[in-house]
Amino acid sequence: MRFRDRTDAGRRLAERLGEYAGRSDVLVLGLPRGGVPVAAEIAERLDAPLDVWVVRKLGVPGYPELAMGAIAAGGTQVLSRELIESLHISDAQIEQVSIRERAELERRIRVFGGGRYVSDIRGRIVILVDDGLATGATLEAAILAVRQLEPSAIVAAVPVGARESCARIAALADRLVCVETPALFRAVGQWYEDFSETSDDEVRRLLDAARERSAGSAATR
Repeated sequence: MRFRDRTDAGRRLAERLGEYAGRSDVLVLGLPRGGVPVAAEIAERLDAPLDVWVVRKLGVPGYPELAMGAIAAGGTQVLSRELIESLHISDAQIEQVSIRERAELERRIRVFGGGRYVSDIRGRIVILVDDGLATGATLEAAILAVRQLEPSAIVAAVPVGARESCARIAALADRLVCVETPALFRAVGQWYEDFSETSDDEVRRLLDAARERSAGSAATR
């Protein structure tokens, strides 16, 4: 079953996360950029605060959409050694890609004001959200980075994912919530009617709206 767009995907994920609604110890973190619209919908429906955790895919040279690894805020790096060896990718090529993506990761941290060591992660339930799971490298890097900050639990939440990647992420997170795990999986975008690129401006708008909502909720409690 395809999703209309990322907002629709967030709604359907939120339906499976209802047990976390209204809890003061829940924090929703979206992976920019595409994971943020999904996470924003979840955060609103659970009445939970929203922030971002910045992660960058390390694309195979010449095939940037194919991930050979990922880096995350906090310095975590994950590499798919099996893929790297099968494609004969050199250490120098890995470093070249890593340098470029670290620069973009730092830029996004500055632009979004997130992806930092969020002070209130310790002891909280963190719901890490992306718009889909292909190789799983970006979400894996995010989980490993966030785990260092001692949350009480990490819930990985994605609308759709490749079955092998979902199994690996389920072993890393305390819980994986995935709406669709199709047997034939080629790319995340094939499971969306609208998979247009999420802009920096949209991410900032969604974060600002969520922060205003959280401030208003806190004022009424």
